[in-house]
Formats: sequence, C-alpha cells, structure tokens
Amino acid sequence: LFLAVCAVGIGGTFQYGYNVSIINAPTQHIHRFLNETWISRYHMELSPDLLTFLWSVIASIFSLGGLCGALIGGSMAIRLGRKGALLMNNIIAVLAAILMGISFPTGLFELLIVGRFLIGINSGIGICVQPLYIGEVAPKHLRGGMAMGSSIFLTGGILTGQIIGLRELLGGEMYWPLLLSSSSFPAFAQLLFLPWFPESPRYLLIDRGDELSCAKALKRFHGSLQYQREMEDIQQECFALDGEKPRKPWQLFTDRSVRWQLITVIVMTMGQQLSGINAIYFYATYIFEQAGISAEKIPYVTLGTGACECLTALTCGLLIDYVGRRYLIIGGYLLMIFWSVVLTFSLTYQELYSWVPYVSMTSIFAFILSFGLGPGGITNTLTAELFIQSSRPAAYMIGGTISWISFFTIGMLFPFIVKGLKQYCFLVFLLECSLVAAFIFLVIPETKNKSFLEIKKEFHKLNFGGKN
Repeated sequence: LFLAVCAVGIGGTFQYGYNVSIINAPTQHIHRFLNETWISRYHMELSPDLLTFLWSVIASIFSLGGLCGALIGGSMAIRLGRKGALLMNNIIAVLAAILMGISFPTGLFELLIVGRFLIGINSGIGICVQPLYIGEVAPKHLRGGMAMGSSIFLTGGILTGQIIGLRELLGGEMYWPLLLSSSSFPAFAQLLFLPWFPESPRYLLIDRGDELSCAKALKRFHGSLQYQREMEDIQQECFALDGEKPRKPWQLFTDRSVRWQLITVIVMTMGQQLSGINAIYFYATYIFEQAGISAEKIPYVTLGTGACECLTALTCGLLIDYVGRRYLIIGGYLLMIFWSVVLTFSLTYQELYSWVPYVSMTSIFAFILSFGLGPGGITNTLTAELFIQSSRPAAYMIGGTISWISFFTIGMLFPFIVKGLKQYCFLVFLLECSLVAAFIFLVIPETKNKSFLEIKKEFHKLNFGGKN
C-alpha cells in the first residue's frame, strides 16, 4: 500500500507542486529570452507592458490547463480506470516537457506557453485522479493517512522545485530550459513503477463487475488473510448502488441525497485556496528583507517555507487516523486566524522596534504549519470520503474545477487586495477562515474509521431534514 501511494504520487500531485514551484526561479532569464526573441524577429525591443503581459500568460496559463485537466480527469478515471488515467496522463507531461525544453534553442516562446498549458492539464488530471485511486485502495482504518499521500507529494514537489531551482543547480541562466523540462522525470518514474500495481479494487468490482480481478487486487494490497473484510465492504457498497452508473457532475447538483456533501466540498475547496496562504508567500520576501536577510540568501530561507509545508503534511498524515479529520481541520483554521491577527499587528509596527520583523518571520512559518496541519492536507481526504463510488469521480471534477477557478481568481485579485488594504488584507483572510471553521464545526461529521456507506447515512439527516 505504501509503495502504491509512492507510485501514484510521483506522477500525480508531485507534478502540481513541482511545476508551481519551478517557474519562479527562471523569471529573469525568461524575460531576457522573450526580449531577445522579439528583437531577432521584429528588430525592435519588447515594450515593458507587452513583456509583462507575455510573462503573465506563461505563468497563469498553467491554471487554465489545470482547470481543463480537472474537467476531464473524472471522465478519464471512469473510462480508462484510475491507474489507466494516471499512466495516460504521463504522455501529456512528457510532451509538455519536450515543448518547454526546445523553446529556447528554436527561439519559439509560443512553445513555452503551450508547454505550460499542457503541464497544467497534467497537474489538473493528477490532482483529480490520484486521491481517487488512493481513497479506493486504502482500508478504512488507514484511509486518512494514505490519502495524505496526495498532500505529502504535493508539498514534496514544491520543496523539490525550490531546491532544483537554486542558481547552483538548474536555476542558472544556461540551464532554465532543462529546469522547465525536468518535469519529464517524475512522469518516466511513474510509467516505470505504476504498471506493477493493480487497478483500484472498487473500480474493478463496482464499475467493471470483475469480481475475480477485484479479489486478486485486494490480496495484493491487503494480504490473502485480511482481504476478505475489504471485499465484504466493497460488495455492500456495490449492492447498495444496485447497478447505478458513474454520474456526471451536473447530476450531483440536482440530487438531494448529496446536497450537503457537495456544499461541503465547494466551501472547503474555496476555503483552502482563499485562506491567505498565497498572501503569506507574497509577503515572505518583504519580511525576510526587513529582518536583515540579504537578497542573495532569501531563496535559501524560502526553502524553509517549503520544508514547513512538507513537514506538516507528514505530521498530518501520522495524526489524521488518531485525532480525526474534524479536530485537525478546525484546529488548523483556528491557528491560522490567530497568526493572521499576530501578523497584522507585526506588519503594522514592523519599523517601530528591531525585534518586530522576527515576530513576522515566526508568524509566517507558524501560519504555513497551521495550513499544512489542517486545510492543506485534509480537504482532499474528505472529498474522497464524503461520496460513494458512483458520485466520487464527478465530485472530484467539481472540487478540482472550484479549486482551479479560486486559484486563478486569487492570482488576479490578490495584487489589488494587497495594494488597497496593505497588511490589513490578513483581516479579510481571517474572516474567511472563521466562516469556513464555523461551517465545518456545524455541518461535517467525523469520518474516521467509517465506511463510505456509514458516512452517507450521517449526511442523510442533513439532506432530508431527519426523514428516513
């Protein structure tokens, strides 16, 4: 089971974290490449406004690709299987890496844009299908910890991208095409390792009706002595579904039996993206400078933020099946509210005392730790747990779409929010975290050690007002 999580993670959410991270290092080199390409084509310099526009297209088209990937990921998981969809997804990653790698030698910055769009599609599919596979192969007493594999690989991808992007490695001017095309390595790793693992047993029995392959897969994952309990759980869900086919996303919006599960996924996904974590990274460089850290050393200090997220994803993975989902996610949001208050005060009085910048630095790392311990890790886990087999791919498509739209929206609006409110922008995020924490406290039941059918029954009262 552990090796299966690694095999799906390396080409799944790892790609998302890695490709979000590596684009920051070669910013100046890509600017120079755009300008030189423009001069060689049109014998005139690129205007600053057009340069900014082209760079923003290269950076943000990744989000558009991710949105497209989220929209097709669920359908791929149904048609090709969870494993088949992940394997096919690597072909997109390899093509994207080739296009980004040859953009510089060919002098075609358009290939860079297409490559970033394709790697966005790859990331969108990976974020949708990987948690599906892990959630379906995990036994219920390990489901939370295994589902955290998605967040662990995502944060591991961010940290790896920050390290590889250092100027001593591939962040130098000569090597940036190699840096952008290095996303092919995780793709090849998954193509090498994932074929050795079985398809999701739930998919094999419920979607394909292949009981023999399901039993064989369960024996591989759980052992020949323990697999029977999982087999009975899947058979019960299969019987409850009574041959119901996988559902389309729009069908979930009209189904009263999943109304509150769907509202929960939408609120939690938006809450995760709009929680202020992007503001923290935006302010990090400024705060490190105020604390007296030289510009050359800031990339190394920034590695600490990536290490923080990775550490908390691992910690959350260890705690989730003991503490429970509710306590961790509500606790994470409450801690983020506290650190938002501290950060607002410390940024306001940043220049009053010499020690205040260090309070701001501490708050940044504490906010990231709080995010990783709660919202960063558990949101995806709960999406897998709140839906039964026929609705789960569609739920991930909806959750993924909301996530990418929120990601793009905050990227567009955030500069204006910061410019208008300055350090008081954290009060907006504080309010948002408070509302999401209150919603989770009032609506979401604990899902620890419960089967998917038991969780469905928990929501029955909410969906039907206590009627049977």
